[in-house]
Amino acid sequence: MLTYIDTHTHLYLEQFDKDRNSAVENAVQAGVEYMLLPNVDEETIQPMMDLCETFPANCKPMMALHPTSVKADFEEVLARIKPWFEKGKMCAVGETGIDLYWDKTFFAQQVQAFKTQIEWALEYDLPVVIHSRKSVEEIMQVLEAYRGTGLKGVMHCFPGNVQQAHWFTEFGFRLGIGGVVTYKKSMMADVVKHTDLKHLLLETDAPYLPPVPHRGKRNEPAYIPHIAAKIAEIKGVDIGQVARITTENAHKLFKLS
Repeated sequence: MLTYIDTHTHLYLEQFDKDRNSAVENAVQAGVEYMLLPNVDEETIQPMMDLCETFPANCKPMMALHPTSVKADFEEVLARIKPWFEKGKMCAVGETGIDLYWDKTFFAQQVQAFKTQIEWALEYDLPVVIHSRKSVEEIMQVLEAYRGTGLKGVMHCFPGNVQQAHWFTEFGFRLGIGGVVTYKKSMMADVVKHTDLKHLLLETDAPYLPPVPHRGKRNEPAYIPHIAAKIAEIKGVDIGQVARITTENAHKLFKLS
């Protein structure tokens, strides 16, 4: 069986309350060895950690404050979140970043929170998982100041074009490719076509952004093979090659045992 890693899934959210354990088990049966869980805010920490305790061999936590959760009190919230890096083995700082799609009210605070969490990544020698929506250029401006620091990470659900993709991969980042790549007229297909597999990671962002043929339904980690198959089709390679290289990429970036 081919082995995969879902590098970004929110299995702890309420959409999985009725069948969370089954969703994990179905993913494992589909060959998904690890499911990496990014935190959103203070309220999601305990559900996320509980799931990782239930499935310690498969579910790994990461910790951060999502940009859409950044408000005026973000510094106090970050001060309460940071100690979790001492309590459990986090595989990354994530997800953090900048989101200008819903609301630009706290843009300045998002930028500052992003920078603070980048500093955490450097302090703990962890990759940073970056959420970007309507903010690729702003993300690039922030990261430029960290060029040469050894900062590493992934652009989750990469939303940019080919030129921007090359900027991030040259910086040392990997690109998270999810169900969007299976959608018609998706820019992601062009990005995948022009990006070496060594720079790509697989992710679902479950329960969001399900791949074809499950579009319109709840997404889940068991659908990772659909994403891998589409990448293989675009690249003109065997799906086994996609599975092997993206899994190696994830192991290396997140230091998975």
